[in-house]
Amino acid sequence: MAVKEATARIKINRQLESAGWRFFADGDNPANIQLEPRVKIKTHELDALGENFERVSNGYIDFLLLNDKGFPFIVLEAKAEDKSPLIGKEQARTYARSQNCRFIILSNGNLHYFWDLECGNPEVITSFPAPTSVMDYGKTIPDPRRLIEEVIEDDYIVLTQRPGYAAEAAWNNEAERPGFIAKNALRFLRAYQVKAIHAMQRAVKDGSSRFLFEMATGTGKTLTAAAVIKLFLRTCNAQRVLFLVDRLELEDQAYKAFNKVRN
Repeated sequence: MAVKEATARIKINRQLESAGWRFFADGDNPANIQLEPRVKIKTHELDALGENFERVSNGYIDFLLLNDKGFPFIVLEAKAEDKSPLIGKEQARTYARSQNCRFIILSNGNLHYFWDLECGNPEVITSFPAPTSVMDYGKTIPDPRRLIEEVIEDDYIVLTQRPGYAAEAAWNNEAERPGFIAKNALRFLRAYQVKAIHAMQRAVKDGSSRFLFEMATGTGKTLTAAAVIKLFLRTCNAQRVLFLVDRLELEDQAYKAFNKVRN
């Protein structure tokens, strides 16, 4: 068991360093990893921990990652490779609260979870986040209430494209309206798209943090995604959004579609 724990520790050490975290100062860059609060680890002390890396003088304390001002920022709870990282969830939560940390990483060296205590449950991540990326994310405090209460109607995207459209003469003239819509490429949500987003808002109200939209070809998945992205950004429940596609052609298609509806 101890050997497996040590193996996990070696993997975690390397992945932390690869992501930009430092056990030791590097020139003008101070160390930003601690194994105990306010204790600097020396090289020979780190090596001496060996297989019993988890046992430090203050008990079972794992990695404490610091922000750019040297204050506790993230608790990383590490487990042996043959254990689920989630078994350390409550232990990590207690320690994070004691250190006034909002974020937790749970890892066994192979499987990692990132947990924002202000929003939802631990989420699987493929690699450790860089210090700067988490610090930027930390400036955003999710507010599910705002997301739930945001009014979503068929003109949700149009209000981004042309905020004052409803007051324009061409819109209010029924004969000119179709040409006005076409000329300005206004994208109104269809009824079922609005309904899908409303369903997501209800799911958030019920405590969910993961959502899946299943839509057939030609039903407007990209437009629906644009509305969801706007919803999260506008209500400050996200600062950046990662949009993934499985083919380069779809990347170009999505890029052009999003450009048409951005402000």
